[in-house]
Amino acid sequence: MGTILKGVGRVRWHELKHAYGSAADVPGVLSRIAWGDRRASREALSDLALWIGELAVFDATVAAVPFLWDLAVTETVNSRAEVLALLQTILEHGNPPQPKVEREAHRAVLSRRVTADQLTHDSDPVVRAAAQDLLAGIDSHPGESCCRV
Repeated sequence: MGTILKGVGRVRWHELKHAYGSAADVPGVLSRIAWGDRRASREALSDLALWIGELAVFDATVAAVPFLWDLAVTETVNSRAEVLALLQTILEHGNPPQPKVEREAHRAVLSRRVTADQLTHDSDPVVRAAAQDLLAGIDSHPGESCCRV
């Protein structure tokens, strides 16, 4: 699948869940985000957002976040600002019945604060603005107290 999504094939997606069931379809959607034209990338990102972030976070969310960060920093990806917005959405949503999953998903986003900070200096003003919003969300996140196990 190329260097952007290096390692995506090593994730056991079929054993993970998203909002609608098996996460076996997540690698294909990540691929469409990575290499699709603007329309295909945004449509794929919209689907992925529903699956892993807008309703709640899941174990598939935890696995997908590192790949989302990689997409956000890859200049050839057509929807980098939207990827950053999805990372912020993940940080804002939880999964009360599964606080461990919630904590892991939030940690996965929080762990790349430096990357968000770097993106606030990106050449694309839309990416810069999305990175600033995400950085503000990271900095205001309550940390471990957000989701007690």
